[in-house]
Amino acid sequence: MRADCWGWSARIGILVIHNDAVPEAEMWAMAPPGVTLHSARFESPRRPGHDFGADAARAVAESPDVARGLEFFGQLELDVICLCFGSGSFLGGGDFDSAFTASASAMAGGTPVTTATMAMLDAMRAVDICRPLLVSPPWFTATSGVAAERFFADAGVEIAGTLRFDLGPGWRQLQTFEVYDRGGQRFVRPEEVYRQVRDAFPAAADGVLMPGSAFRSLEAVELLERDLDVPVVTSNQACLWHCLQLAGIHSVVTGCGRLFDHRLPGLHRRSAGRYQLSEKVVSDARR
Repeated sequence: MRADCWGWSARIGILVIHNDAVPEAEMWAMAPPGVTLHSARFESPRRPGHDFGADAARAVAESPDVARGLEFFGQLELDVICLCFGSGSFLGGGDFDSAFTASASAMAGGTPVTTATMAMLDAMRAVDICRPLLVSPPWFTATSGVAAERFFADAGVEIAGTLRFDLGPGWRQLQTFEVYDRGGQRFVRPEEVYRQVRDAFPAAADGVLMPGSAFRSLEAVELLERDLDVPVVTSNQACLWHCLQLAGIHSVVTGCGRLFDHRLPGLHRRSAGRYQLSEKVVSDARR
């Protein structure tokens, strides 16, 4: 692994929008010893006071902030890079991930690149979730919320039910995009995530899926898995798991859900000791 010469087991780069502080906090909390996280920020393609525009995915793919971050990441010789912004993939549709990861890897000097949506799809396959309760944060707009449901349906996921997290009085009368603009992401409490998901969980569901990198939900994962007896996948949890798998790191991670007990399906070892995805898994993830 590239990181060995530095004395670390792996180094992971994450691309995060400029006004989201949750991915680093949750991923550092999960990271096993010897794994380091390095972030680069890019301006969100959504303007304050507005929903996402039709060109949001293209704005991410062509962002000068993203390009600059990838250039710097390439100089750091990271093991893997993850785009922690699922809305780009939701709005860009099925072809966004394959096009973005190929271009981004080239800009990062050949460093492997994955995305939050690729991570979540692989995570659901690993823990055998086929019919999840889809839990969206309260700031998912009409555009991004519908796009997320369509994205997962197109990937073959059968949504057993949907739940929009409720921040409570004072927030419900706002437009969805206003919730984020006014800092609603800072008022998400994991104990309330646990309560709302537990109470809304439908009998037909075989797991829980919580997209949204700014949606603080990690602390609710184990409680939900214990009480509902199903696996739970969140965006940041899946991103770290996916990056560790791609970097060939299988250290024990406790307190973060059943996902970390599983390997990424289709990985095979290269002679140099690193891992790569089989062509079938790459094709499935990009479909």
